[in-house]
Amino acid sequence: MPVFSVIIPLYNKEKNIADTLQSVFRQVYTDFEVIIINDGSTDAGEEEVLKFKDNRLVYKGTVNRGISKARNTGIEMAKGNLIAFLDADDIWLPNHLETLYSLSTNHPQAGLLASGYEFVHPDGAVQKTFFTGIPEDFNGIVPDVFASSLTYRIMWTSAVAVRADVFKAVGVFDESITLGAGEDTDMWIRIALKYPVALSTIVSAQYILGGVNRVSHTQTLNRSFATLDKFTSEEKSNKSLQRFMDLYRASYALKHKMAGDSKTFTFYYKSLNKANIPFKTKVLLATPAAILKMLFTLKQALKRKKIYIDIYN
Repeated sequence: MPVFSVIIPLYNKEKNIADTLQSVFRQVYTDFEVIIINDGSTDAGEEEVLKFKDNRLVYKGTVNRGISKARNTGIEMAKGNLIAFLDADDIWLPNHLETLYSLSTNHPQAGLLASGYEFVHPDGAVQKTFFTGIPEDFNGIVPDVFASSLTYRIMWTSAVAVRADVFKAVGVFDESITLGAGEDTDMWIRIALKYPVALSTIVSAQYILGGVNRVSHTQTLNRSFATLDKFTSEEKSNKSLQRFMDLYRASYALKHKMAGDSKTFTFYYKSLNKANIPFKTKVLLATPAAILKMLFTLKQALKRKKIYIDIYN
């Protein structure tokens, strides 16, 4: 039985999946299986996967049912005690599974294990991440995972592993949330409310950014977003969680304003506590959609000059 089961959902990533898989097979820690769930791809992704001849590779093709269903199918098939997730266009450095395994042995009480990660922009520029209140050389249980995730998220999908038995306690990914609209955040919150989260700030994963956001704002109206009201009772007694959630509510509100969906914008806007968001974000929420689109274009241009801004700080 492998120690790790690595789950990779695949949907139309034929140009990326080979690099992603190569990064898995270059791992220093080698006791793993790789489960590829092809979620009804219409490109040549399957052919790219099947070029790999490694007995640790498990491939399953399905009809298109969404990323949550693909991950849940992988969880059902997994044989490992630790389940690691990787998106089909991200990259692991060779130390990734080794880093997570060390965390698992040193902190057996942790339900979720997380490593440091960095963003790689289309021009090759690398954007470092940091976690609020966490030292650069941290290795241990995070005191307040939500308070430390207000700028960059500690729990990022391609840099975490979860103990297999945790899913029996918290359930699997919510299949009603589609197209990367919060299904992973929903899962990590559920885990973090029940279990300690262990973190190593050693960078071992890379978020590979495209020329624009992976799911563009023009697709917003086709996505089923998390309503972010699942944890209302917990938010009343956990102010860090409430602030964390309000940043997402603000982000979802802005996305829907730019997409012209005033009803959903109003839903998220009225749901958030304005005291929990930065002044900059309050200004953006009050800005007309046309100007928001211009500012988004400016933000993309600034990225090309290695100037990175967001709504979260």
